[in-house]
Amino acid sequence: MKQHLGALALLVADYDEAIAWYTRALGFELIEDTDMGGGKRWVLLAPPGSSETRLLLAKAKGDEQASRIGNQTGGRVFLLLNTDDFQRDWQCMRAAGVHFREEPRYEAYGTVAVFEDLYGNGWDLLELKR
Repeated sequence: MKQHLGALALLVADYDEAIAWYTRALGFELIEDTDMGGGKRWVLLAPPGSSETRLLLAKAKGDEQASRIGNQTGGRVFLLLNTDDFQRDWQCMRAAGVHFREEPRYEAYGTVAVFEDLYGNGWDLLELKR
């Protein structure tokens, strides 16, 4: 048996704003943007070269969901963006205006730094040791 995570849902305030940020700041590819009617869309993004896991943008509906935008994990890192070249991506992301909460750290498992998406969710940029 083979399984994988197909997509992770991320609450957003606005589809187009989120698409623009993820494609510009992180270089993600827009995989699909399908109108589902009633203001709902099926929007899938993926990091360059990714073949399995996608990011599903989910527009928040109602006050309770809207209150979770940018804080889906209570302030902890939400997602880990693995890279094959930390320095390249660190420099590109900083040039694109991505806010990093810290300088790169060199851990036993690899090089890592926490950054924020446009809503403030914490992500790790991570190059694992080979």
